[in-house]
Amino acid sequence: MAKELKLRASAGTPNMERQPSSVTRTPLNSVVVQRRSKTRSYRLSYRSCLGAASRLGLTPALTARRLNTSRRAPKSHNITEKVNLEQLALLVKTEWQLSYVTPLYQFRHTQLKSYSRQLSAFIAAEKQQGLAVELEGPQKPFRASFSLVQGMAQSDDDAEMVLIQIHSKPLFLRQDEPQKPVWSGWLTCINGNPDYLRSLPKDFICLPLFGSSGAEGLTSLVKSWFQQSFDCCFGPLEISHMSLQWLMALWTNCHTESSLQHLKMIWTLSVTPPLQVTYTVRPEDAWDLWCSVRKEKENEGGEEAEEESSIDIEEVVRFMQGLKSHFYRHFRLDLSAGSLNQVSTALGSAKYSGRIKISNSKYMITTLTLLTECALLKMPI
Repeated sequence: MAKELKLRASAGTPNMERQPSSVTRTPLNSVVVQRRSKTRSYRLSYRSCLGAASRLGLTPALTARRLNTSRRAPKSHNITEKVNLEQLALLVKTEWQLSYVTPLYQFRHTQLKSYSRQLSAFIAAEKQQGLAVELEGPQKPFRASFSLVQGMAQSDDDAEMVLIQIHSKPLFLRQDEPQKPVWSGWLTCINGNPDYLRSLPKDFICLPLFGSSGAEGLTSLVKSWFQQSFDCCFGPLEISHMSLQWLMALWTNCHTESSLQHLKMIWTLSVTPPLQVTYTVRPEDAWDLWCSVRKEKENEGGEEAEEESSIDIEEVVRFMQGLKSHFYRHFRLDLSAGSLNQVSTALGSAKYSGRIKISNSKYMITTLTLLTECALLKMPI
């Protein structure tokens, strides 16, 4: 394994982006009672279906709900045959800030053109009130567009992904210059918990995972419009220590089909001042360690384990322990005393702060499946 060690002492803890208020504002009329009643209904159904789920493990600070302890081994998906290439090019290679979203009341995929006009008008109205978005230089009016990303849904219970873009252009460009997107976002549900999705009232659509890229002011306006229009709530979605480890294992398992090129981890140790450790592993070494972990499972479970083609939490823990043990042998530094803040390979990168970048479309479904589960578990009940 690579013996590269990069240590950086920081005077403070990493800055956390402050999220906008998730208070839902609804009109003061008879519809309010109906909506609140339905919202309470879906929250109760969420508690009942996930609280009784099997083969799950605990998540920090959310002991009533649980993270899956076993997942299917990732398979390559050639989604370029089903997904629009322009939309796919935007989804891949862009770093997204993640949030969770509670179910949307009376959201309709057939009304996307109407939503485009409504959001454009909402942004224009907010701008007139002095709530202009901070961008470089003066901008012409913003134009919002909603579009359907067909081909991403993996089950009959998943709602199709929705892509949102906001276009504008500087005032001083020529008239024939096309508007360029200054903000992008999407809502999706990939392999969502079927028991929970089927328990929702028919007026609710579940798209729990929200990604945004662009000015924070525009992100706040988009969230405010959704909250007012569909009685939903947004919240920050951190990628937990355990979820980062899952991503490492899932991505490493793809090495033979798509080379990792590198396996990079960034750890933070709780000392004064905090110590940041960058740990880089050669792909061959990471793959050898992962194969040894998988072989242990085959020896324990025989042919049945191989046929299931699943990855268990025990394998993820062994893999991480092997990486930490190797690091300790070389540098006498125990990473178990710290926290994992970032992982990256040629397939993508993920940060505890909720930033994700998917660099290979073949394994996008695997990554979004895990993140959808994280979003569902983070929703308040």
